[in-house]
Amino acid sequence: MASYRIRLWDETVLPAGTEPPRATLVLTQSEALGRMLELPLDLSVAEAYLHGDFNIEGDPEAVFEVLEVLEPRLSLLDWAQLAREAAILRRHAGTRAQLPAAHLRGPKHSKARDRQAVQHHYDLSNRFYELWLGKRMVYSCAYFPSGHETLDEAQEAKLELICRKLRLKPGERLLDIGCGWGGLVIYAAERYGVKVKGITISQRQLEEAQRRVHLAGLGREVALELCDYRDLTGEFDKIASVGMAEHVGGEKLPVYFQVAWQRLRPGGLMLNHAISAGPRSPKALSRVISGELNQRYVFPDTEIVPLWQSLKAAEEAGFEVCDVEDWRQHYARTLRCWRRQLEANWEAAARETGLEQARLRRFFMSAAAYQFAFAHLAVHQALLAKPDAYGRVAVPLSREDLYR
Repeated sequence: MASYRIRLWDETVLPAGTEPPRATLVLTQSEALGRMLELPLDLSVAEAYLHGDFNIEGDPEAVFEVLEVLEPRLSLLDWAQLAREAAILRRHAGTRAQLPAAHLRGPKHSKARDRQAVQHHYDLSNRFYELWLGKRMVYSCAYFPSGHETLDEAQEAKLELICRKLRLKPGERLLDIGCGWGGLVIYAAERYGVKVKGITISQRQLEEAQRRVHLAGLGREVALELCDYRDLTGEFDKIASVGMAEHVGGEKLPVYFQVAWQRLRPGGLMLNHAISAGPRSPKALSRVISGELNQRYVFPDTEIVPLWQSLKAAEEAGFEVCDVEDWRQHYARTLRCWRRQLEANWEAAARETGLEQARLRRFFMSAAAYQFAFAHLAVHQALLAKPDAYGRVAVPLSREDLYR
């Protein structure tokens, strides 16, 4: 079990062991437990943290890991008793101000609603994200081939491997679906001499990406556009989609891959990088991991599907699945790097967006790192090909070129 302690509002410490704890859960007021112990736990605990009912000193993952051991040991009767006692505590907790939840309108995964969902998260503040994402502002799983890379080195290693997997060549046309703040489009244009089109539905991301493209002197090589993937036109030699498919929704995955298929030239390649359901299903921990925190405050309307469902939609669109690589452990490490950088720039981050948003990101990234580390979530890169009329694709017989 993870090493942690609890410090009560009267400075009482439980347990009072001699081993240095990885984390200390600090309850700031007597009403904190009543607010925290309501199902689903991930939502009630998060909301209590955002309101400042408790703090976590040290490594927040140590607290989440306790749930991995505790939850299966509690019977339904145990949970019922806990719920009754928590309800008594909540009677004296009082009311609190509203937290910054998402309020989306319209049919789920319509263009208008998808735009609202993306803007809720990504249009918060470019400066806020810059404080903890790293110099290229890449907001997806980094790649740590040796395990000793810095975050910036690991993100460059990821961008390089994506370009290699796509076998990019000078003069080719690359489409980046969900280009974020421009990390991949700039890297591919600079290092591989390709012509790149990047699309996003976040106005703030577009503005920052355009600024970075201009500073890099790549205005002729890179075109950026505020565009929904369903409105894409043109033909491309290669397509990259990194951390975008989660926003599409399971029911829309067939449309997503059909659009990519239509935009890709025969013989071309697509790399789809997306979070997947992990090998250790969290269904047994449904009282602890409900997903409500994510849907209400962080990434509204996102959907995490099993890898097979994503690959099935790709194959039904006509794609050949050439390679699949699991990056689960890399994402746990990436999230820890982001959390530490956020903590190192805490005062600036809180000034930029407010304390609640900074606390929300620290809590969420810690919970996500725990879920990747314990295999409740995974992330996969799938290399997909569109065979030409003769069945040819731009993938060599050997994968040696990826690791030279």
